[in-house]
Amino acid sequence: MSSPLKNRTIVRVAPAAAGEDVTEFLQGLVTNDVTLASKGKPVYAALLSPQGKMLFDFFVWPEGFEHGLGYLLDCEKRAADELVKRLSLYRLRRKLDIAVDANRCVVWAPPGNEQEEGKGNDPRLPELGFRAVLNQPCHKEAVDEEYLAHRLSLGVPEGQDEMADILWLETNAGELNGVSFTKGCYVGQENTARMNWRQKINRRLVVVPFQFSDPKRRKALYRDLKLAVDHLRVDDIPRGVLPHWITDEDKAST
Repeated sequence: MSSPLKNRTIVRVAPAAAGEDVTEFLQGLVTNDVTLASKGKPVYAALLSPQGKMLFDFFVWPEGFEHGLGYLLDCEKRAADELVKRLSLYRLRRKLDIAVDANRCVVWAPPGNEQEEGKGNDPRLPELGFRAVLNQPCHKEAVDEEYLAHRLSLGVPEGQDEMADILWLETNAGELNGVSFTKGCYVGQENTARMNWRQKINRRLVVVPFQFSDPKRRKALYRDLKLAVDHLRVDDIPRGVLPHWITDEDKAST
């Protein structure tokens, strides 16, 4: 059974009048191809600075509304209001409803649990389990701590504490299916595409045992888990720290 992630919430991006194209709006802003999202299968994406650094990361779910297709952005609860403000800056004269939707609940289940209707594999890694958006407020006991421990055990960074102001490809977004190199322009696309074309990532975000963490390069610290998230030069990453989904990718590309 799935349980709530109370540190997550939903930002609704919906047409407020007939004829408004929310897909086109988001396609010109976020890093991934939102047309690939389907019921039960979100895409992972981010909104970047013009320099290509991470501002907000989220999951994009398609949703039907009164005036047509819109999207639900599963994002950090503490960043939701700022995400709404940032998206609203790009709205200009479009008639769009962009708001936090507190009447929905983000839920998660670890891998191995039976899939429920409307729930799909985490688009970053199947091992991250299953997530869904329920059309009701959260009521059950939350499992944020269990989710955090599971995510870090797989070496996957997430959220502003761990990724803010880091170049998107240095967050491992390429390996975690967080970027499309074929869909066209979006905010921060130029630097991101250039890094991909050169096939050279000088630094990476990595989850490391606390004793190996460099305070000068540390983004986040989890004392109870004895883990930290560091932003390290690739040549300085301790042996055995890179997760399999990076090393397997590297082997496949050589």
